[in-house]
Amino acid sequence: MLTVAEDVLLLVLDDDSGTFVTEPDLNINYALAGALLADLALKGRVQADASRLFVLDPAPTGDNVQDAVLARIAEADEVQDCAYWVAEIGQKGDDLRERLLDRLVDRGILKRVEHKVLWVFETRRYSMIDGREEREIKRRIMDCLLSDTPPSHEDAILVSLADACNLLDQMLSDKELHHLRGRIDAVAGSEAIGQAVAETIRQVRASVAPMIMI
Repeated sequence: MLTVAEDVLLLVLDDDSGTFVTEPDLNINYALAGALLADLALKGRVQADASRLFVLDPAPTGDNVQDAVLARIAEADEVQDCAYWVAEIGQKGDDLRERLLDRLVDRGILKRVEHKVLWVFETRRYSMIDGREEREIKRRIMDCLLSDTPPSHEDAILVSLADACNLLDQMLSDKELHHLRGRIDAVAGSEAIGQAVAETIRQVRASVAPMIMI
């Protein structure tokens, strides 16, 4: 079974190009930061409320990416809120993202493709091997949105992160988005970590927008 962070990473990869589908890159890193916090919460290592995120159990999970995040939170001098940790982890999220991508390659879910631009600059792309895992993630999201039953914590967080990164725009038509907006907001609002990610990404977009307009 994939972690929430791995689910998010598969969602933000474009099937055709093998590159990320959301900009700026910080959006992806913040979403991954929130997903890693969610994974730790699901394992009973951290707990979040509206004003703070604190460590319940500092014992390693056995997942080296999650454990790096957990150790960082446990070593902090002060208790901070979710948004602080989403931003703090996300600002340095490139390394975590590469480690997660390498893991998905090792598990045979992704294929790494080296590519040169203008025959000089090397870039790296990741293509799905068969796309089965991504289809299952999208099915879970749609089942969650089309049902009136309370979602699992994993699926609620996944919907919240997908909405924050505008990934639902690629899965649903404008009409469907409008029709399901109430359900999306209800599901996304049920998880403190998902709300923190959404707010942090909104702050990033607000800070980037003036620079784009210049």
